[in-house]
Amino acid sequence: MARKITKTRTKLLSICLLASIGWFGMAAGHSGQASAATAESLELLSIGKEYIGTPYEFGATAGDTESFDCSSFVQYVFKQMDVSLPRTSVTQAKMGVKVEKGYLSVGDLVFFRTGGSGISHVAIYAGNGKILHASSSKGVAISDMNTSYWKKSYVTARRVL
Repeated sequence: MARKITKTRTKLLSICLLASIGWFGMAAGHSGQASAATAESLELLSIGKEYIGTPYEFGATAGDTESFDCSSFVQYVFKQMDVSLPRTSVTQAKMGVKVEKGYLSVGDLVFFRTGGSGISHVAIYAGNGKILHASSSKGVAISDMNTSYWKKSYVTARRVL
């Protein structure tokens, strides 16, 4: 009888151990490719997309929709959602909470070093590795942040929504 109980306990412990390893393996193996979209972040993206093609102008006037630079674009779009952001990409990078690149969600702010030694560009994460931003070459556009240019320029991301 004692041998049967020991066998049953061993079997149960083995099942529990395998189940635990399985759950841990699933969690550890998770890719972290979050691009969750909330109703609020989708609305933000929709507002921003209305300005695709708007020309780029370095130092564009805040609130002006005739032209944007990267940070005035981000500031303007977020203001439409009643979220107040500072004017420059450097100061915007201090807002919200830090988000690891593998856990970006639609609406997150994504920051890049495109020249010089610090943050010089900001974009809105649009999901699936895409960013919505005011590009100096294309004006407001959607770009793939998985290109070598954006990959090497990536600095950090922040969640403000």
